[in-house]
Amino acid sequence: MAQNQLKTQYNDLKRSFDAKPSDLKKCGLLLAKLKIGLIETGLLTPQGEHNVDDLVVARDILEIGAIWSIRTRDVPSFDRYFSQLQTFYTDYSSVLPPSKNEYPIRGLNLIRLLTQNRIADFHTTLESLPLPADAIADNQYISHPVNLEQWLMEGSYSKVWNARERAPVEEYKFFVDSLMGTIRNEIASCEEAAYESLPLKDALTLLFFNTQSELLTFAQKRGWQIDLSKSAITFATKGEEQVEIPKQMLISSSLAYARELEQIV
Repeated sequence: MAQNQLKTQYNDLKRSFDAKPSDLKKCGLLLAKLKIGLIETGLLTPQGEHNVDDLVVARDILEIGAIWSIRTRDVPSFDRYFSQLQTFYTDYSSVLPPSKNEYPIRGLNLIRLLTQNRIADFHTTLESLPLPADAIADNQYISHPVNLEQWLMEGSYSKVWNARERAPVEEYKFFVDSLMGTIRNEIASCEEAAYESLPLKDALTLLFFNTQSELLTFAQKRGWQIDLSKSAITFATKGEEQVEIPKQMLISSSLAYARELEQIV
């Protein structure tokens, strides 16, 4: 693919991506063609000297690909684009102008590591960022995942839930939703072990659902019995394998969650 053809398709990609809403299907088709073009021109994983403008175009294509991957909920695709961007973010950082998308994408990668419970990799990646430690708090794209990790370690799940609405870019919400799925299952397992039943309104609050229909769908997947006439959920019996967890401790924790939510709302 000639350089002028590459730039023509790149401009077409930008128009499709910047449209309101983005034309994700067309972006996917163009990205597939453009990656072939980057391979043919030696710009997918560049080495040595290259024209700076060509490197900027290549970086921009890959950054659009990374964000497009999240918008289409394709995490493996995001991983590939992020890996390919490392050459531009490290080897060519001294010759390329800063990219407005670099730190949003780096932040997305940090949250992805959290969703996969790769805490050691999270900290290694955080320490390798070209940012001084005291500048992290001032970078909204990096401080957001750092705060999420801290709240997860503390068990402050209501803060994780509310962080979704304070995401610096829309794409962060995809991974926060994934985190909340994991958190809900952990809370649900504790509820099953501690209670025989719960009122629907309490379960709704404890599991951070916005609507009763979301709660009912979740309950059905876990095999819970739902009594709408009594507005209650009965948990499946564990029999002799039921784990003994002090009810008072969980009740206190649950009430703390509810109070914290009420204060935030």
